[in-house]
Formats: sequence, structure tokens, C-alpha cells
Amino acid sequence: MTNLSQTTKQILRDKVNARKGLLVPGAFNALSARVIADLGFEALYITGAGVTNMYFGMPDQGFIGLNELADHTARIRDAVEIPLIVDADTGFGNALNVRHTIRTLERAGADAVQLEDQVSPKRCGHFSGKEVISCAEMVGKIHAAVDARSNDGMLIMARTDACSVHGFEDALERAARYSEAGADILFVEAIETADEIRRLPQALDKPQLVNLVIGGKTPIFNADELGGLGYGIVLYANAALQGAVAGMQKALTVLRDNHRLDEDPNFVTPFAERQRLVNKPMFDLLEKKYAEK
Repeated sequence: MTNLSQTTKQILRDKVNARKGLLVPGAFNALSARVIADLGFEALYITGAGVTNMYFGMPDQGFIGLNELADHTARIRDAVEIPLIVDADTGFGNALNVRHTIRTLERAGADAVQLEDQVSPKRCGHFSGKEVISCAEMVGKIHAAVDARSNDGMLIMARTDACSVHGFEDALERAARYSEAGADILFVEAIETADEIRRLPQALDKPQLVNLVIGGKTPIFNADELGGLGYGIVLYANAALQGAVAGMQKALTVLRDNHRLDEDPNFVTPFAERQRLVNKPMFDLLEKKYAEK
């Protein structure tokens, strides 16, 4: 692995193990990743829901494949230097498929890979109608993921969706089993009460991620409070996506109604700022460097 990859993996591991509520937004493409890094966030999450929504214009119901996810991961890895957590859904099959998924995403630049225990095709953790595989099958997938990584620094995150299906206690029991199987980070999805949020960090031995879905089932807490409770990661997987969609709707409504749209920062990012975010000044310098003398 590259020095950058080694460094980002260790940075992420240290931040997660500190259990101080590392605030992580989700990215759905390379430009959203550059915005996240530019604003000073210390890690990002490549969101399966976000990529599916933005790339396909479809809901988060298992439509994305490994090749698309790996391609997005590689492009984002090339665009930013902060740690990348990659949402790999169910691992795209059984334990052998999980092995292939981990190896593929590790080559693409992932520093952590998240796997979940839903029946495939999965659906958004905050949708109704979810089903989960057996705990034993998921344990096998986690073993396969741990064995597959070529760099021991890469983190394996195990997510359980059992809370919505079998209840909070079953989700806790599953998460504990996933920890024993070797998962580095635990993720109990779609917890629905403030008491459950406060209980989780003390109930399990590994660092945990809490997913705050804007408009979803989980109560919204301040990230500092969640860090004080002992969470390793506070995830806003689709804050950037929802903000981007709101911005597009706002700007295009003005264009539709007025038949004109000026460089008004209330509606659009200025042209110069857009070029800065995509690193045009660097490419201008490279163009001069490689120009014929």
C-alpha cells in the first residue's frame, strides 16, 4: 500500500479509537469529497445511498454494484487525502463475495469498509420492510473480511439492522458477536430513542458509529454530546446530498421563473470558487511546467 494509504488508515484508527465523536459527512462523488475536505472535515464516508441517488437517480435499495462503488472510491481517493470510509452494503453476496469486495475496495483506496447484515437486496436503514440474515452468516462474512485485507491497518465496520426487525436487545447481541468476529467498529443502525443512543457506547466494547439521518428514525443529537458519550464516529451520510439537492432546486426555480440567473452567491457558487474547488490553479501551473520550451 502507498504511504498515503498507510497514513490515512492510522489517522482514522487513532481518531475512531479516541471515541470523541469524529464528525464525518458522506460524499457521493469526487467534487462533494473535495468540498468536505476543503471545509476541514477529518474523514469522509462514501455513501452507498448517496451514490445510488446521485449516480442512478434511484432509491437506496441495493441497485449499486461493486464496480461502480470501486470506481467512485478510486476517483475520490485521487481527489482528497483524508481517510475514506466506504459503505459496501451487504458485501455484494456471501462470504466469498465479501472477500472479493474487501480486496477490491482496499485497492481502490478505502481505509475502512462497512458491511451490514441485511438480506440482499438491501434497503436504506431508515426504510420499512428490512430483513436480516442470520447472525452466524454475518459472523462468517466478518471473518472473511478480516482475512481478506492485505493491510492490517484497514478497519472493518460491522453494521446491524436488527434493531428495526427484532428489537434493540437483539441488535446489541448481534453487535457483540460481530465484535468477537473481529470487527473494528460497530454500527447499530436506526436506533429510535434517546435512551438507546445514550446506552450504546457503554454496552459494547468496540468504538461505535452513530448515523444521524436528517428526517430519519434516529433522534438528532449534537456531535459534541455524542462524543462525550463515547461514540467513535458521528455520521451525517447524506447531509451534503440533501444540501446539494436543495441548492439545485433553489437555483433552478429562480432560473425557471425569471428566465435568468446571475452570479448571486445566494443561489450559486461563484465561477472562481468552483474552479478553485476543482484545483484549476494547480492544473494551470502544471500546464506551464510541461509546455514546450
